[in-house]
Amino acid sequence: MNTTITERYLETIDKVEKRYAERTPEREEKTEFIREGKMIEANPPDLVQRRFDRLGIDLGAAKAMLSGGLKFVPSDPGISPQAVPRTLERVLGTNDLIGYGVFIDRLLQRGKAVARIQIKTPQNGLAGYGTGFMISPRLLVTNNHVFEKPEDTVASVAEFNFQSDADGQLLTSRTFGFAPGDFFLTDPTRDFTVVALQPDSGLEEFGWIPLIGKIGKLMVGERVNIIQHPNGEPKQLAIRQNLVVDELELFLHYKTDTAPGSSGSPVFNDQWELVALHHSGVPERDEHGHILTTDGRRWQSWMGEHRIAWKANEGLRVSRLVAHLQEAKGQLDSAKARLLTDVLEGSSRNGPDGPSASANSLPTYVGRSGGGDEASPEIGVAAVAAPVTWTIPLKISVSLGQFATPPVSTAVPTPEPAVSPAPMSGPRVQPGEPEALREALEELTVSATRTYYDAAADAQAATAYYSEIPAHTTGRPLFKALSQRVKSSHTHAPRYRPARELYPWIDLHPDRKLRSIYSGQEFEPEVLIREDFKIGQERAEKTRELMLREADILPERLQYELDLIERSLPYNCEHVIPQSWFNSREPMRGDLHHLFACEARCNSFRSNTPYYDFPDFEEAVMDQCGKSTEGKFEPQRGKGAIARAVLYFLIRYPGQVGDEGREMQQDRLPIILNWHDTEPPDEYERHRNQAIFEKQGNRNPFIDHPEWAAVIDFGLGLG
Repeated sequence: MNTTITERYLETIDKVEKRYAERTPEREEKTEFIREGKMIEANPPDLVQRRFDRLGIDLGAAKAMLSGGLKFVPSDPGISPQAVPRTLERVLGTNDLIGYGVFIDRLLQRGKAVARIQIKTPQNGLAGYGTGFMISPRLLVTNNHVFEKPEDTVASVAEFNFQSDADGQLLTSRTFGFAPGDFFLTDPTRDFTVVALQPDSGLEEFGWIPLIGKIGKLMVGERVNIIQHPNGEPKQLAIRQNLVVDELELFLHYKTDTAPGSSGSPVFNDQWELVALHHSGVPERDEHGHILTTDGRRWQSWMGEHRIAWKANEGLRVSRLVAHLQEAKGQLDSAKARLLTDVLEGSSRNGPDGPSASANSLPTYVGRSGGGDEASPEIGVAAVAAPVTWTIPLKISVSLGQFATPPVSTAVPTPEPAVSPAPMSGPRVQPGEPEALREALEELTVSATRTYYDAAADAQAATAYYSEIPAHTTGRPLFKALSQRVKSSHTHAPRYRPARELYPWIDLHPDRKLRSIYSGQEFEPEVLIREDFKIGQERAEKTRELMLREADILPERLQYELDLIERSLPYNCEHVIPQSWFNSREPMRGDLHHLFACEARCNSFRSNTPYYDFPDFEEAVMDQCGKSTEGKFEPQRGKGAIARAVLYFLIRYPGQVGDEGREMQQDRLPIILNWHDTEPPDEYERHRNQAIFEKQGNRNPFIDHPEWAAVIDFGLGLG
């Protein structure tokens, strides 16, 4: 019976989960050894000996040094500082410095051989994506759940060089068709498929990754690197983010908090030797057994495997893959056996990295022999690191050839303001800057000359605004009357563009500075305006990349991917009512009454968690943004303004949020009302209300009449 790629993938997940559960006692024991810094004890003695032999490290000397805490002091006669190789420290996780040339050169060579697989139906429709990589001049390996049978490859293609350059622009990629008639070998138990590509001299440019059948390439406790095309995206790299926690007969288990692998990806050690073929993992599930996404939603197949919240990853051990290929070779005809010979010999003809690699550019292994697992010169590591070193961050994920700007505010806090603000000079507008940016900066310049808050004019406007609200109205009638008033007068709905709509005037404090609603951190308005425009440009570029690679994307997945782009590149602005609660719909998304300046760090820290009042808040150790735990968030500052923004939202958009999962719950209303009472409106809020009234046409009644909050029935506002 034919199965879809999604069905095959879900079957693979079930098998991985079962293996992971069965290995819990062994894995926990090894994890405890790793946590205590006893990596050698976490591995079988024979494997430790073979690993150290492969790295050229004397095991006896290493144990002597470990007993002394890996200090550069002789702990036994004959042991000198030169006998403490950095390789040992790196393997044990005590030093993350890596020889620049060796690491980077080999990374770039390996990465060339990795391809995005476009899985096509016989009718040339897109069925999904996978990752694969060349293991000889003609053969590519991926997962069985990607290609289950030869017919699956007929319309599919392998796409090389699908990655960004240093400027973030996509390079010109090259696609090659498959030739399953020349070679096709698969195994559902080990979840691999090896298939030939059509003969083409263009393949020589990309080289191949050699398979090494001997053990000793990796120990439990080391970290691995993964090159991949997650969900069909441009080539990406996870450097040392996956910790190996268990070794089974056929598979490796490795865990990460940030960068899981994707189907068919190559997994490498620090010497860029292939150690595993990634295929799946163990997902997080809710109480009903549904797979969850990284942002807590229920996963659906169109979201892609990289959106799953993984607890652990699993890959097929290369030594077991090689052993299976050796067994299969004897059952193949002579033509197919010759193609497989290229794989098993590894360095045949042009060497392990293809003809483009110079023999002089490859590192050479120099180490003591022993253990029957000597490394060949072509696939070893340098005995002496290059004179330049590179510190590899432990939690990054980058695209090859692209240096991404972190989506966190780089704004520098300014000193505490003086009692009387100094005159403000206008920002300098550079030639060629976007028109919207020029307009925002011009408005900021004008704001320095405007009266910050005209109390008399505002009082007159408020009196007229509420003139039709019957006197002494309370409860539900007051809720309905105010709801109708703020809705009918909301005559202009600005787009969600805080750099243009919020920062230049509306959210300024009396000293003409911006302050984070949660932390109180102070910013020059021009800094956040320019930064948010830059973030907007990055969003547009990522959206363009999404459209380029996803010609036939489903509407629901397109919206999901666009939401993820926004969450990965947040503005320095907070929606007091999180966008996910109302599905980012307008006019709620751009409604200025519940938008406040907030550095991206605090924005992400709060996420979409409902507000709460912790009894021990003042005594607890907390982040500068506030305290957040188990679906509860209490901000460090701004509680009164936050409360009135929440109350405004409930009367302006009744029934849109509330009592659903993590949204605004009925029992949180007393907290909001208490914040409103204890922190009454100040000049900053009254200025905001007046400025928003000028732009949107409506007002926040609880800034104008704080007393109304005590006599209104806000239950009508909850869904």
